[in-house]
Amino acid sequence: MNGTNDPRSRRHDDGPVINGPVSHAQFAWGNQSVTQNQQNNTAAAPGYEALAALVADLLRQLPQAGLPDADRADAEAAARDVLDTVNGSGTPEPGRVRRALTMLRGVLAPVATGAVAGTAAGAQDWARQAIEGLSHAL
Repeated sequence: MNGTNDPRSRRHDDGPVINGPVSHAQFAWGNQSVTQNQQNNTAAAPGYEALAALVADLLRQLPQAGLPDADRADAEAAARDVLDTVNGSGTPEPGRVRRALTMLRGVLAPVATGAVAGTAAGAQDWARQAIEGLSHAL
């Protein structure tokens, strides 16, 4: 087979090339700026509805907390892990949920205690309430 006809050796300058399965992906290509949103409208597993609502609300408010980028990214990943687990089609894995909640509480703890400089006004109270809610969620 000629190398120029082989799709693996061809240049793809028109957009991203994805080789393999992709799920829930969003792409913006050639934009100056873009805002993307995605909704997962699956219902929470029975008994996990309050936790899903709490974590979804926390995820919405997280950008205003003033966390450092790395901490915010960790908190967002843990929150999404909780939501993916409790909103999935099967029975949620309690260990996976507990680990993600522990990560969330750990990221929020320095905000709640005032140890993170530059956090937004009211973030300390918000973080304390979020930690309390997460602690009582399971």
